[in-house]
Parts: sequence; structure tokens; C-alpha cells
Amino acid sequence: MEREKALGIVKGQLTEHRYVHTLGVVETSIALARKYGADPKKAELAAIFHDYAKFRPKEEMRKIILENGYPKDLLEYSPELWHAPAGAFLTEKEAGITAPDILDAIRYHTSGRPGMTLLEKIVYLADYIEPGRNFPGVEETRELAEKNLDLALIQSVRNTISFLMKKNQPVYPETFLTYNDLVKNRRIDE
Repeated sequence: MEREKALGIVKGQLTEHRYVHTLGVVETSIALARKYGADPKKAELAAIFHDYAKFRPKEEMRKIILENGYPKDLLEYSPELWHAPAGAFLTEKEAGITAPDILDAIRYHTSGRPGMTLLEKIVYLADYIEPGRNFPGVEETRELAEKNLDLALIQSVRNTISFLMKKNQPVYPETFLTYNDLVKNRRIDE
């Protein structure tokens, strides 16, 4: 699917603020893909659709999770996590994108997962460090992303877990597992 067509589909689903965020994620994903050897076109498409379901009704996302084999324990955690698997499902059904690697990059851009692919890592990190983001720790993570993808990912997941814990919010177990997997298997030779 061409960029302009994909952006046209997504724009109608997002607020203006979220659309600008999406454009930042797209450009960051393309840059990271080029830097670390992923397919820039796949990174672009996954980034365009990463928040496709962000503003869908919670009940619609809940139904998608329950009826399509996604982990039901997701529903016990913040609805902020739900738009990722719901977005992958809706991207396939409504936009006709069927490439499993693109759909997985959308599906895991909020929680991560052990054994993340290069494309999944890129979209996850791009969502975290895109230029419109401004919060404590983001600049350090951007700097790490210039040197080592896995170390930047570890930092972003650590920051997310710490943020949730400071707010006394539960952390989805898959995110802890992602952190552990990244730390145990990080590539330091980049």
C-alpha cells in the first residue's frame, strides 16, 4: 500500500494531535530501519497503522481481544494496551494489510514481547522517541538509539515500567518479560 493511501485511511481515525504523532513515528521508524537494516517500507506501514485503533470504543477493542485469540489477561490491565492488538486486527480487516511482520509490529508496539523482531523493536522504539515526545528520559533514549538499538529499547522499557510503578499502576507481565529478554539477549556489538 502506498504511503498517501495509508495515511488517508489512518487520518480519519485519529485526532490531529495523534496524527502528528503518527507522522513522527513514521519518520523515526524509517530512519531506524535504514540505520539497523530493516525494510524501510515495512517500518513505514507499521508505523502509519500503529495507532489505528487508538480511539476506537473500548467495548469494540474488548470484543476484538475476546473473539480473536488475543491474551484475555490484557483486559485486566490498562485499556491503553488494547489498541495495539485491536489495531493489528483492524489493519488487516479494514486496510487489507496481511503481512504478519507488519501486523506483529503493530500488535506489540505497546507491550513488547520476548523475542521481538527487528521490525517490532523499531516500531516500539520509534513510538517512544519520535520528535514530538517530551518527557524525562526520552532524550537519553534518543541518544542511545543512535548507538545501539537494544540498549535504547532496554532504556525505554525500563522507563515505562518505572513510570507505571511510580504511579502505582500495574505493569502488564509481558512488558516485564520483554525487559528480561532484552537484557539477557542484548546486542552490544552494534
